[in-house]
Amino acid sequence: MAGFLPRIYNAGMKPLEKTRFEKIRKNLVQQATGRVLEIGFGTGANFRYYENAERVDAIEPNPEMSKQAEKRIRKSKTPIYTYEAVAEELPFADNSFDTVVATLVFCTIPDPVKALEEIYRVTKPGARILMFEHVKMDQPLMGKTQESLTPVWKKLCDGCHLDRDTLDLVNRSPFEIVKVESYYGGLFLTIESRKPH
Repeated sequence: MAGFLPRIYNAGMKPLEKTRFEKIRKNLVQQATGRVLEIGFGTGANFRYYENAERVDAIEPNPEMSKQAEKRIRKSKTPIYTYEAVAEELPFADNSFDTVVATLVFCTIPDPVKALEEIYRVTKPGARILMFEHVKMDQPLMGKTQESLTPVWKKLCDGCHLDRDTLDLVNRSPFEIVKVESYYGGLFLTIESRKPH
């Protein structure tokens, strides 16, 4: 079962990444500057796009995913340090990071509110939070479909919630939302927010 998620990821997500996903990731990650925290680096899909970061500290709780990232870490032009850790208990000091990157990961975090609290703790005042996530759709029928599929989907895909409203979670956090862009009819969003000074 341990290798199931990487196989699902490679079969389902990689073809999408070759197209528009790759462009969205690149545009988002290239904005990361200073000391960067990446939440849930998975197979390291973002690592090649860190062009303006001084260093990246990246967490991932699933060691099976981490193994697939090793080659991408070696190829990266930016120093990347990885940690087996969860977003709800970040192993970093307060006020450490200038930017946080999270792509297609908040759907799987068991306690996303706690994760946002931890991100708030470890970021400097004025830090940017750059997210690319799939979310619960506004259309009632699609939203209900996502809700009904989520229990089975969570079991198959490492706890992924199809119906998580990540934008609402960020809205209710202390972060200030700066910009939101919608893709695929609102199924995917990029969310840029900022920690107040």
